[in-house]
Amino acid sequence: MTEAQRTGSAAGGGVGVAVTAAVEGMVQFGELYDQPDPRAYFRVLGPLDYRTPGHAQDIFRRLRSALGAMGEGPPLTVLDLCCSYGINAALLNHDVTLDELYERYTSHEAAAMNTAQLTEWDREFFEARRRSDRVRVVGIDIAPRAVAYGRAVGLLAEGFAENLEEGPPSPALRRAVREARLITVTGGTSFLSQRTFRSLLSAARGPVWVAAFVLRTTSYAEIAGCLAAFGLATERAAPTFPQRRFTDARERRYAVETVTAAGHDPEGRESDGYFHTALHLSRPTSDVVMTPLDSLVP
Repeated sequence: MTEAQRTGSAAGGGVGVAVTAAVEGMVQFGELYDQPDPRAYFRVLGPLDYRTPGHAQDIFRRLRSALGAMGEGPPLTVLDLCCSYGINAALLNHDVTLDELYERYTSHEAAAMNTAQLTEWDREFFEARRRSDRVRVVGIDIAPRAVAYGRAVGLLAEGFAENLEEGPPSPALRRAVREARLITVTGGTSFLSQRTFRSLLSAARGPVWVAAFVLRTTSYAEIAGCLAAFGLATERAAPTFPQRRFTDARERRYAVETVTAAGHDPEGRESDGYFHTALHLSRPTSDVVMTPLDSLVP
């Protein structure tokens, strides 16, 4: 499943991008997230005001700092699930904002380059902006060209184009996951199940935190139940975060009806024209007690 399918993103993550039929009320952009480079992602998502990686940037940095303060050990490894082009890694480890990435990839300068030129341009750009507190990021996505781009420009230390919904992780992926302390996902839980998370947590050597931005139109109960079997308690943060604008009235009607049926109030959120996400953070119970959720989510 590509991130475009995961997020139902936008009007979702090129040239020749095709819009597929709506699935469960959301427009899908299946080709958007496996282009040779991320220009289409930003060109298409910009008008729909896709914001989730920007919301996640500060929170993921807070989680990284909290985990880093918990004691000695190997350098922190973050596993970014549904990583696409490595955008979460770019925002986590570099002095750059999501708005700056939108501006960069939709610029006339970027448009004039071929993918090889853009790759070199990006490699130099991110190398010059790497933070001193950067961490190792391993990316997983079924989109091989997107993962390859994240590797080529230095955003992902390792990247794997594997679908854990359909099969077990490769031996190389299991080795890469072994030292993971934080699993992040900003788009994709609508299309993921406990199969993916069971595979990842079974491969991890020690306790892991899982931070997922989940659409309010989606239930996280099955995944939370799986994580509980690994000793992780799941909390849902109080604030919600606008994900993107609706593409049409059908999406808006679907979102309002679905969140209402789930017992949530769409007023001021979906009723205002945006899909909204909620952050779900799963951690060992002892960590929940030591570091309250409201100290990690502004």
